[in-house]
Amino acid sequence: MSCSWSSSASEDEDEGFNSYRKGGYHAVRVGDSFSGGRYIAQRKLGWGEFSTVWLAYDTRSSGYVALKIQKSAPQFAQAALHEIEVLSAISDGDSSNSKYVVRLIDHFKHTGPNGQHLCMVLEFLGDSLLRLIKHNRYKGLELNKVREICKCVLTGLDYLHRGLGIIHTDLKLENILLLSTINATKDPVRSGTTPILERPEGNPNGGVTMNIIEKKLKQRARRAAARISGRRSSMGGVGGTPKSNRSIDGIDLKCKVVDFGNACWADKQFAQEIQTRQYRSPEVILQSGYSFSADMWSFACIAFELATGEMMFTPKGGEGFGEDEDHLAMMMELLGKIPRKIAIGGARSKDYFDRHGDLKRIRRLKYGCLNKLLVDKHRFSEIDAHEFTEFLGPLLDFEPEKRPTAEQCLQHPWLNFKNLQQTEVKSESGVEKVNVGMSKLQIKVGK
Repeated sequence: MSCSWSSSASEDEDEGFNSYRKGGYHAVRVGDSFSGGRYIAQRKLGWGEFSTVWLAYDTRSSGYVALKIQKSAPQFAQAALHEIEVLSAISDGDSSNSKYVVRLIDHFKHTGPNGQHLCMVLEFLGDSLLRLIKHNRYKGLELNKVREICKCVLTGLDYLHRGLGIIHTDLKLENILLLSTINATKDPVRSGTTPILERPEGNPNGGVTMNIIEKKLKQRARRAAARISGRRSSMGGVGGTPKSNRSIDGIDLKCKVVDFGNACWADKQFAQEIQTRQYRSPEVILQSGYSFSADMWSFACIAFELATGEMMFTPKGGEGFGEDEDHLAMMMELLGKIPRKIAIGGARSKDYFDRHGDLKRIRRLKYGCLNKLLVDKHRFSEIDAHEFTEFLGPLLDFEPEKRPTAEQCLQHPWLNFKNLQQTEVKSESGVEKVNVGMSKLQIKVGK
C-alpha cells in the first residue's frame, strides 16, 4: 500500500507516533521547508503505510502542491523509486495535462533524524470519491453525475493502458480525487488562505507528537459525544432530528486517477495478489494471470458504487470457508456461474473449485442478476437499470479477454446520451419538451 490523500483526510485516524523512528516517517512541522526552501509545509493532507502527504506552498510557482514524503527504510525508498519512474512516464507523455491522471511536478531527497526520505511533489487535488460518497450520505449519485466521473476515469485508464502499457492494479474510490475540494474552506486558493512562509513561533520540536496526542483526544471526545447523541436519538429524546439532505450540485466532478505505488507495466509485473479486496477481479483471486482488464473490473465496481452508494461485493469469511471463496460465491450469485474453464484454470483454483467447476464449501447459491438488483434494492427505473446494466455487464465478464477496453467504454451509448435527456425539440410550430431515452427517437412535432 502506498499513500493516497484527500484535501481533508487529516480528519481521519492518525498514523501513530510509533512510526516516527529510524526508517520510518519524517516528522514534519507546519512551516518546515524542503528542497532548499522551495516547498514550505502548510498542513497534513493524509497518510499511508509508506508515507505522509502534506499541503505545501511552492515558492517558485507561487502555488500549492501535495508533498509526499516516503518512509526512509530501504524497502520504502525502493517503492518510491518505482512510483517516481511510473509517474515520470505518465507526466512525460501528457504534456497538456489533459488525461485525468495525477501529475508529478518534482522529486528530491530530504535528510532528517530518521534517515533519508524520497519526496514526490504532485499537483494539489481535492477530495476522494470516497469522501464524495460519504458527503452524499452513501446515497447513489444521479446517473448523469456518474457518467461525468466515469468519463474522466476511463480517459485516464485509456491513456495508461493503450498509451503507456501501465496497469494501475489498485483502482478504488480512495484512489480517484476530484480536481477541487467539496468544501471551499479546505481549498487554500478558494478560501483565500495566506500561505505560511516560516515556522510559527512557539512550535516545539515535539510538535508532531503533541499534534497526534491532541487529535486522538479530540477523536475520543467526538466518538463519546456521538454515542451519547445516538442513545438520545434511540430514546426519542434530544438529538433525534433526522440529518438534512446534502446537495452535490455545484461540486466540480472532474477527477484524476492517483496513487501509482502498486502500478506496473503489463510486461513487467511484480505481484500476483493485487487490488483492494472489494474491487478484486476473479482472475486475481484464482491467480490465472491478469492484464489491463483487471483494472476494468475494478472500474465497474466503482461505477456501481457511485450509482448506488454501496459496494458491489463485500465478502466475509464464514464457518468452513474464507473471504476468497465467499467473494467468488457473491460474484456468481450476481453474475451467473463462472465458466468451468475459468473456474479450474488458475493456480489457486483447486483451493475453491472441484473438477466440475463448483465451489467446494459454498454449495447453495442464490442466483440473481444485476438488472433486478438495481430495480428491487436500489429503486432504479426499469429503463435506467437496463441501460446501466448494458454498460456494466460486459465489464464484469468472467473471461478477462472479453471485457471491453477503456477506449471501447468511452464509445458506449450509455456514456454519451446525457444531452438526450429532457431534450428540448424545436419545431416550426413551437417548442415541445420530450423525455428521450437511449432507445427512443427525437421526433419533430407540429408538421
